[in-house]
Amino acid sequence: MTLISTPEEHFDDLPEFPYDPQYVDVDDAKMAYVEVDANEGTAADADETFLCLHGEPTWSYLYRKIIPTLSERGRVIAPDFIGFGRSDKYDEIEAYSFSRHFDQLTAFVEALNLQNVTLVCQDWGGLLGLTMAMNDSERFTRLVPMNTGLPDGTQKMADEWLAFREFIESTDDPDIGRMVQNGCVTELDTATKDAYRAPFPDQPSKAGARAWPLLVPTHPETDGADAMRAAAKRLSEWEKPAFVLFGDSDPIFRGVRDSLRESIPTATDQPDVWVENAGHFLQEDAGERIAERIVNFVDRTS
Repeated sequence: MTLISTPEEHFDDLPEFPYDPQYVDVDDAKMAYVEVDANEGTAADADETFLCLHGEPTWSYLYRKIIPTLSERGRVIAPDFIGFGRSDKYDEIEAYSFSRHFDQLTAFVEALNLQNVTLVCQDWGGLLGLTMAMNDSERFTRLVPMNTGLPDGTQKMADEWLAFREFIESTDDPDIGRMVQNGCVTELDTATKDAYRAPFPDQPSKAGARAWPLLVPTHPETDGADAMRAAAKRLSEWEKPAFVLFGDSDPIFRGVRDSLRESIPTATDQPDVWVENAGHFLQEDAGERIAERIVNFVDRTS
């Protein structure tokens, strides 16, 4: 197992993403993130801190349409998980695990001493982020789960996800840009698809993107299943505000939206919203609309 990093020149001239990366040492790797705040405060002291967590196979670039609006309301922190974006990457699938990702995310949040956090999370960002929030709830003020869940190995997975997992198992060099396009309703231009490809210039750099689908628990004894089962139990007792936002055209998570919303006691206090014309990567399809809904959610629960 070797740690590698994508050369910075691969990230030159990213469309609509003018943010310079910062880094935190987690475990044995460097975790990249962008930090944006129109008020130039500090993350620990900000009245509102938005922690935006991406999923498979994207990176913080996914939040570029959301960051500007959220940063007018508070501080925005958007990290790249290890194996993605401008963070370090292991060059072997076997180096990745739920437990390692969880520990690294926890170390990241502790290193920045994030407080007053509104968690905005999608896909794997929710699997890890919701689990972390339920284990360190004092840091978190609100939850915004989007197209995500807490699979514990007992759930029935959507046929579309099973097909995707089979595809990942059968290829060692997936086209990341095409994968993102397949999860969107809108047509992405070449520059945008290339921005999603940028962190993954060769086969070894894609090990993390290839690993994540294989790490989703499909059996109750899979690594992470116990942690997410315990998190789901704590989530069912959550008393702070929660706002569930799912795309109406996401075939993978659409079927779990209602059960997730009904399992969080405070979620039904918020509007019953489907994000229209939005697929799995709803941040791409409806980023500006989502950002406005999140800010309105913060305003009415402050």
